[in-house]
Amino acid sequence: MTLKAFEHLAKGETLSLDEVLANLKTDKDGLIAAIAQQYDTKEVLMLAYMNEVSIRETLETGQVCYWSRSRQTYWRKGESSGNRQRFISMAFDCDGDAILLQVDQTGPACHTNRRDCFFFGVEDNKVVIQSAPMTDA
Repeated sequence: MTLKAFEHLAKGETLSLDEVLANLKTDKDGLIAAIAQQYDTKEVLMLAYMNEVSIRETLETGQVCYWSRSRQTYWRKGESSGNRQRFISMAFDCDGDAILLQVDQTGPACHTNRRDCFFFGVEDNKVVIQSAPMTDA
C-alpha cells in the first residue's frame, strides 16, 4: 500500500504515525528525501535524507536528525557546528516519497557556511553563485 490509499480522507481525519511510516516510498536503504524549510520565512534551506529511526527521533526530541549517506550514520543537524535545526512541523507529500520539515535554523544550514544549500542559481543558461558565506560579524 502507499499513501495514495488515504487520498480520499477528509480534512481533520487522522492516521497513526506507524500506518504512515509503513507506507512511505523509501529507497533500497530505507531512506526518504527530506526538505528543510525555515518555518517563518519559508526559505528552502537544504535537502537531506531520513529513515524511520531519524523521523521518530526528530519527533521525540525536537532536534532534527537525518541519516548521513556519506558518513553512514545518524546526523543531528548542528551537533558539531552549533547551527542546529529546531523541529517545528513535518508533512509528507501525496506520493509518500518526500518529507517537508518546518524548522527554526540557527546560523547557516549549509556546510559552506551559507544560509542555505541552494546557491547555484541558473540565469540565462549560466550558473551564478547567488550567496556568499555568512560572516561572524
